[in-house]
Amino acid sequence: MQLFTALNNASLGILALLALYVAYKFLRAIRFVPQQRAYVVERLGNYHKTLEAGFHALVPFIDRVKYTHDLREQAIPVEPQECFTEDNVRVEVDGVIYLSVTNPVNASYGVTDFRRAAIQLAQTTTRSVIGRMELDTTFQERAAISRAVVEVLSEVEQTWGLKVHRYEIKNIDPPRTVQKAMERQMTAERERRATVARSEGKQQSTVNDAEGEKQELINQSEGEKQRRINEAEGQAKEIEALADATAEAIERVAQAVSAPGGEEAVKLRLAEQYLKTISKLGKEENEVLLPADLTRYESVIDGLSLDEFTLRPDGETPSPAGDGAPEADEN
Repeated sequence: MQLFTALNNASLGILALLALYVAYKFLRAIRFVPQQRAYVVERLGNYHKTLEAGFHALVPFIDRVKYTHDLREQAIPVEPQECFTEDNVRVEVDGVIYLSVTNPVNASYGVTDFRRAAIQLAQTTTRSVIGRMELDTTFQERAAISRAVVEVLSEVEQTWGLKVHRYEIKNIDPPRTVQKAMERQMTAERERRATVARSEGKQQSTVNDAEGEKQELINQSEGEKQRRINEAEGQAKEIEALADATAEAIERVAQAVSAPGGEEAVKLRLAEQYLKTISKLGKEENEVLLPADLTRYESVIDGLSLDEFTLRPDGETPSPAGDGAPEADEN
């Protein structure tokens, strides 16, 4: 009797567990798929359908969700790896792949693990591209390396059900010795640029000084030229004014001589000047050599030939007459 009771209790427990399992399976057959997610369903081990966002009911014990995929863009880090450049320098390179799942079926059955496969393909492509570049070029051609990786990954997009958006290199780390050499090179380059800049500045300063001195000399010469021109014009006007005044004085003297009693007045004036001059010759500081006899005043006056001066026909200016005068124009 006790044995029967124990068997009955055991069977009831098994039925209860079986009922719970069946209830769990029925509950698992009801699926709510979130937005930007995709569930791949297999029926009896074969692909059946892909569940998109929303409510879905599956057949218990027959259908099951084998793969779940996030359809949003994913950032997958690529671990650092050692690469050798064309000039045999070892560098460590890491990066980030940005991709998204476009075909959940191919992402599930086209490759075992599309994330790991994409990382491996990106690493091998990066090593291949860097191996064709020199060290200095790798720092300048990051965009070229990224484009090469994206092009290689795009070749398997359909097979793997992916869309590779971009690949970004995070770091390119050369050895410490190479970094020190590059730092020294950059320091030398900065010093060279500073030296060139200083020399160019000094050259430009010298050129500016020379241009300033040149312009100053030009201004001085222009000023000196204008000063001389002004002085010459002033002297010319002065000479012209003196000449006009002298001509006018001579003309008036000639008119006075031609007037009645003018000749006697001139002789009287000359006699006064003659006597004044003779009175000054007696001074001790004067040393004068005279070719004539100063006591014969009348012979000196006669030698001036004042009687031979006559007026021209127009009566304006006197003209010499006598043996030494120029002949008059017959016309």
